[in-house]
Amino acid sequence: MSTEHFDVLIVGAGLSGIGAAYHLQTRCPGKRYAILEGRSAIGGTWDLFRYPGVRSDSDMFTLGYSFRPWKEAKAIADGPSIREYVRDTARELGIDRHIRFNHRVRAASWSSEQARWTVEVDVGPGEERVRISCSFLYVCSGYYRYESGYTPSFPGRDDFQGQLVHPQQWPEDLDYRGKRVVVIGSGATAVTLVPAMAADAAHVTMLQRSPTYIASLPSEDPIANAIREHLPERIAHRVARWKNVALSLLIYQVCQRAPRLARRMLRGGVARQLPPDFDIDTHFNPRYDPWDQRLCLVPDADLFRAVREGRASVVTDGIRTFTKNGILLESGKELQADIIVTATGLELLLCGGIRLAVDGDVLEPGRSFIYKGLMLGGVPNFALCLGYTNASWTLRAELASTYVCRLLSHMDRHGYRQCSPRPEEAVLDTRPLLGLTSGYVRRSVDHLPKQGSKAPWYFRQNYVLDLLAMKLGPVDDGTMVFSREGRPLRREPASTERPRGVEA
Repeated sequence: MSTEHFDVLIVGAGLSGIGAAYHLQTRCPGKRYAILEGRSAIGGTWDLFRYPGVRSDSDMFTLGYSFRPWKEAKAIADGPSIREYVRDTARELGIDRHIRFNHRVRAASWSSEQARWTVEVDVGPGEERVRISCSFLYVCSGYYRYESGYTPSFPGRDDFQGQLVHPQQWPEDLDYRGKRVVVIGSGATAVTLVPAMAADAAHVTMLQRSPTYIASLPSEDPIANAIREHLPERIAHRVARWKNVALSLLIYQVCQRAPRLARRMLRGGVARQLPPDFDIDTHFNPRYDPWDQRLCLVPDADLFRAVREGRASVVTDGIRTFTKNGILLESGKELQADIIVTATGLELLLCGGIRLAVDGDVLEPGRSFIYKGLMLGGVPNFALCLGYTNASWTLRAELASTYVCRLLSHMDRHGYRQCSPRPEEAVLDTRPLLGLTSGYVRRSVDHLPKQGSKAPWYFRQNYVLDLLAMKLGPVDDGTMVFSREGRPLRREPASTERPRGVEA
């Protein structure tokens, strides 16, 4: 039986995958491509998460696509609106016709002799195994496990007689009206759930082991909306996008360079939203510096409003054990609960757990260096789409897709069949891929690729610098190795000078 072949296979039909397809069919119109989506719907994260209040923590002028302006009044959008935005984009641009749903990629093997990937795919509910080949494999599946989130092993968990829920597997029929709810966690999911559930629950308690930095912004961007009233749609979208890029860069740089000032500013913002006698230093004054972990955003101060009105409360304490009726804290206090929500984080999983092999050698991503934040050293014709941790995911995802298209076009012009970045590991200082101290990052650091101490092996968190490098920097930079031949790529020894553009 013959194996169907594509020039490019994109894995994932979420925000990144649909954006990648747009750039591919626009910049490389001659390429035949398909999108393999393991689930039955477009949307990725925004179709998976269905918990109350699910929303973006980035504004839609930067989380949305540069090529399709966000038209709604709210810049901080809810999950269903984002899901429809992604689906409408795919439908209007004909991208949906290239999607193969219920196609879960299990493994991919590269053959240098054939200069192609052979991809093992489970199809449909029966998981029939099929093979599809491609010349270039682009994984846009994010970096966390879709099947399950992270839940610690809580003592006495089985003793609790109420309902225990993780946001990543939210039951459609969960009725929390008039019930006592405890949300364990202090991250973006928890600060979203608490005010959303507090509207109908008897009371919601956010139980945190330690505080998180939280900032409040209006859900509507008055400056961006004013710009849209006076400028044509696409120009207004571009201006609003750059305004928000500049603002996010400024905030991040202040946090990194003047953490004490940033801490005072963030604390002051919280203090203005809560009663004068509220214990801010216990509940909203983290031990770490701003942006050592992600900054949480609450639109229209909804979390603080729920606390002010008595519909929600914050408790900072450790968990001794679950009990029959709730949670016993280290302080000896017991929180009564009908429902406990474990908003305790994600499980990171690179490339959706796809097993990668190059010429028969199984790849261990944790031992690889990452090139330009999107390719793995020594892995030919392969890229993975990763977004920023300190800004909108889509900003970097679009730069990654633009670079992939530049790379493909460069290979076509020169008749190359293979490309692979080759690190000089002896001169690279190893650093973690994600520069955050969050628990979900620390738990997975050994399984993620490493970054080096200098470009192009440095994973920048700066959109302006990345824009210059990815759109204007040379594709043939002396690190990327190209070949017209069907044989394993190699990099010349560091002591041997090789002119740029000469294939291996």
